[in-house]
Amino acid sequence: MTTTPRNMRKDRSLGWLFLPLLVLMASLVLVAAPRVAGAEEARVVYHADFSDPRRFSAMLTSINNMVVHYDNNFIDHDVRIVFVSHGVRFVTDDPLAGTPFAEDEALREERANLRGRLLSLNTLHNVRLELCDITRGAVNLAEDGLYDAVEVVPSGVVRIAQLQNEEGFAYIKIE
Repeated sequence: MTTTPRNMRKDRSLGWLFLPLLVLMASLVLVAAPRVAGAEEARVVYHADFSDPRRFSAMLTSINNMVVHYDNNFIDHDVRIVFVSHGVRFVTDDPLAGTPFAEDEALREERANLRGRLLSLNTLHNVRLELCDITRGAVNLAEDGLYDAVEVVPSGVVRIAQLQNEEGFAYIKIE
């Protein structure tokens, strides 16, 4: 059989039928591709026990940079923030009036921005938020006064030690 221009057109048109299949196969190969040899899940715990909104903002920026790097490089990660003491200010909209952790002007001005960034890290990158129950109880803050994403742990410092010693988490505290 001789190939005519008409037959060539038929052959090329059949190729378009297989293009979606090829794209799907390539996508599956990328998803199923193994990570770099020796790479494990990155585990990091941030310790938030301070009251300064600028420092908290710096911590959120650091965490965002970290999880974006992990996501862009297909690295599994478990990143957590453990809130202790003054850190309780960042997981509630309650002004905590009459407590050592009471809202000040700086926090009042930045609260909406900080809340949005914190909850975005939780929602988009699965950053887990854990609050010390000893701190929560000391200021009589009801659990329903916390942001929905916050998990209460019995003791913040015990939790940090457990994550480091038993679960292999790296410890970071923004100064």
